[in-house]
Amino acid sequence: MAKSLRSKWKRKMRAEKRKKNAPKELLRLKNILAKGGGDVLMDDVKEIATVVTPEKLKEKMDVETNAADDTKCKMDTDNKRNPKSLLDQHGQYPVWMNPRQRKKLKQLRGKGKRKPKPAKGIAW
Repeated sequence: MAKSLRSKWKRKMRAEKRKKNAPKELLRLKNILAKGGGDVLMDDVKEIATVVTPEKLKEKMDVETNAADDTKCKMDTDNKRNPKSLLDQHGQYPVWMNPRQRKKLKQLRGKGKRKPKPAKGIAW
């Protein structure tokens, strides 16, 4: 279960919300620990939770993509897909495609193959 588009979207948005609220949460945690007493050291908190700003993540991703561009690695893909039907050379659909989409594309493929039957005339 939990494979519907709605649940995937909700999961994605919850993850983004966690990223956005992480710095506020850490700040709140530090304030609570500071007011509660000195029994927990801030070094311990730093080991538990590290906050990385989105700018640092973007910089890291840029560095990684630049390193990948320098090596000029091209992904080796053997299977060729038909862009219209999305079928590969073995007649298989992509893994990410759900059964409803497969069924719809299969119906579209079958439409062109049928020949209309000639109209029956009056038999005299």
